[in-house]
Parts: sequence; structure tokens; C-alpha cells
Amino acid sequence: MKQLMIFATLMATAGSAMAMSEGEYVAKSADCAACHTSSQGADLAGGVRFATPLGEIYSTNITPDVKNGIGGYSFEAFDKAMREGIAKDGHPLYPAMPYTSYVKMSDKDMRALYDYLMKEVKPQAVANRDNDISWPMSIRWPLHVWNSIFLEEGEYKPQADQSAQWNRGAYLVQGAGHCGACHTPRGWAQQEKAVDQQSTAFLSGGELDGWSAPSLRGLKVSQPELVTLLKTGRNAHDAVSGPMGEVITNSTQFMTEEDLNSMAVYLLSLKPDAQEKPGKLAAVTSGGQQTFMRYCSTCHGVKGDGNASAIPALAGNLTVNADNPQTLLRVILNGGQTPVTAAHMSNTMPGYGWTLTDQQTAELTNTLRASWGNQASEVTAGDVAKARKAGK
Repeated sequence: MKQLMIFATLMATAGSAMAMSEGEYVAKSADCAACHTSSQGADLAGGVRFATPLGEIYSTNITPDVKNGIGGYSFEAFDKAMREGIAKDGHPLYPAMPYTSYVKMSDKDMRALYDYLMKEVKPQAVANRDNDISWPMSIRWPLHVWNSIFLEEGEYKPQADQSAQWNRGAYLVQGAGHCGACHTPRGWAQQEKAVDQQSTAFLSGGELDGWSAPSLRGLKVSQPELVTLLKTGRNAHDAVSGPMGEVITNSTQFMTEEDLNSMAVYLLSLKPDAQEKPGKLAAVTSGGQQTFMRYCSTCHGVKGDGNASAIPALAGNLTVNADNPQTLLRVILNGGQTPVTAAHMSNTMPGYGWTLTDQQTAELTNTLRASWGNQASEVTAGDVAKARKAGK
């Protein structure tokens, strides 16, 4: 019933897409709802929990409520928070808020976003939840130092040697879309190791809140297939689950075909990062094959070819072959859902953590990562135990 209600809401939204204001479109592109709307809360009233190395952080109310939200922010104060991570009262924000990406947004888009939040969003008198960070890690002034070291200021500057379409895609991916927040590895101070294509670390894969985000470099997919995946959460061969599903449900499905094509052009231009080959490759085991035939083959096919536009193929699957197997393991253990969009209802895969041991799961995973032309690193029972803990 809940999915039907969400689907009906999305259909209504899709039907009125032509009436979407410029600011609302920017908000969709920036995926504001994913971080600032909790599953049980009012729109953009905050309260979403983020697990960080410092402790648990809760997103804030960004509705125009004066007491609890941003109703008292001038545009200048809003712009400073968005680009520099500094709140109206001067305290630095935690970089869980991706101001290191939003700094690249244009003045035009920033003004449109401000006008939308102030004039079109309903104020919500919802108090912000205190972060759960122990002293002395809760002291904020070191974040000023962090900003001075890691925040690269300045709007996105188009590359003269690239097309307008490529530049638009780069602007969306690097800026409002903040794709690097999940798909770029982080350094010793939890900073993204790169912010654009000048470094092969950019979008080379990352891990966040117990999920792995695969590398977006050297994608083996066509432009139309990538656009379809961003628009609907699935294409003829692949399907999205986990946190990326929320991105599609709340953000990319509402973007224009033109912008999605621009993002695809940019992403497909990124060359693979030069990584060392895994020391030990996954191998097929008889136990893994038996588990696959019992639990997986009915839907995914004995050859791992799936069912076009419904069940993702396992052969050549980005998640199956990812260097970091965390997301694959969490889907096997806990199940997964494709995004709810105006184009599709969600498909659900059941989890098997209740019946498979860590060793059985490792053997199944290695069999998937070594079959049908797949070639990825070996997964151990210890890796499964880590994923099992993250999924609780």
C-alpha cells in the first residue's frame, strides 16, 4: 500500500513536471530531499541520521520556518552556508553537508534554490535534533581549519576544449549532483580525495555508511542505457538498489532528458583509474553453485542473464564486479529494492542472511564474481561478517 501511495504521488508530480519552478528543479538536481526529509517526517524538516567517524549527525530543518528552519536567513547567509559551510550564527557545518560540491553551483542556480525554499516550501515547526557526538570531537572550531585545507572555492568553470554538453554534465555531476560525496574515496580527514576529472581518484569508488559506491570511471554501458538507469533505476541489463535508489527516486528521475544525457556524456568520458589488479581472484565453488541454483537462478537465470528490464543480469553487473563487495553482500544478506519512479513500481529481492552462514554467503558471492565472464577479487567470510554488522 505504501508503494502504491508513493507511486501515485510520483505520477502526479511527473504530470506537473512542466510546471516545476526553476528553483524546485535545482532542489531536485541537488537531491535536497534525500538528506533533509526523514522517512517519518515532514518535507525538508530534517532529522535524517548520518553515521560518521565522529558520531551520529542529524540533518537540519531547511524549511522557511523562522525558529527551527532557515526562515531567518538572508540570501547572503544562505549562500555562505551552501558554499562555505558556515551557518548564519557563524558556526561551521559538518562536511556531511556537501558544500564542497555546492560551491561549484552558479549564482543563478543558488538564487533560484533560495527563492524556492523560501517561497514555495511549507514552513515546518520541527525542532532540529542534537547530534550524537561526544566531547571533544563535538568541538566545531577545527572545522574552520578543515575548510582552509580542503575546501576549493569557486564556481564551476567550463572547459574550453570540451563541448557545451560535456560541460553541462560536468557542472551537474561535480556541483549540485555531488556525485563525488559517495563515489569518490576519502582521505585521512574524511575529505574527498579529488573534486574533478583532473585526478583519476575522482569517482573511482567509495564507501559511506556501510555501503560501497562503485567506480563511475570506465563504465561499460551505452549512453542511452546510462540515461535510462538514471531516469528509472533500471535498464535492460542493470538495476539500482541501496542509497542510489533514493537518489533516483528523489532526484534524477525528475531531471530532463537533456541534462541526463549531459551527465552521461561526462561520466562516459572518464577513463578508468589505474588500479592494481587484485592479489587473489574469486573462484567458483561447488557450494557456491548449489546455493546459487537454490536461491538465485529462478529469477536471475542459470546463466546469470536476468530478465530484460525486470531482473538485473549478474553477468557483467557493476555491483557484482565492484572492487569493494560491500553493497553486493548487503543485498544478498538483507535484500534490495529498485527505486520507485513514475516509470516503474519497485521490484523487491528478498534477503538470505537469515539462512546463509557467513561462509555460505562468501562462497555464493565468489561464485557470482567468477562466473559468466565476471572477474573480481575474492570475498572472505570476514567480509560477510562486516556487511552483516553494517546491515543491522
